[in-house]
Amino acid sequence: MGEKKRKEEAKPTFVFGKKNYKFMFIGLAVIALGFILMAGGGSDDPNVFNPEIFSWRRIRLAPLVVLVGFGFEIYAILLNPDE
Repeated sequence: MGEKKRKEEAKPTFVFGKKNYKFMFIGLAVIALGFILMAGGGSDDPNVFNPEIFSWRRIRLAPLVVLVGFGFEIYAILLNPDE
């Protein structure tokens, strides 16, 4: 009887629920999208300046998308999966 109870107590449980993991993957995808939006704009010739690195997409939109992704991650961690 005691051995059965000990096996039940030793059963592994996950820290987060299925709902938490869904929001975590959404957050990771949004963060990855933000970094993709930040990429590019360089110049092949180091002696030539390319003003494309200061575009609205790279300076304003991409960091905002990354912050929204981190917000999703925080929400996913704090979400109660039992509700």
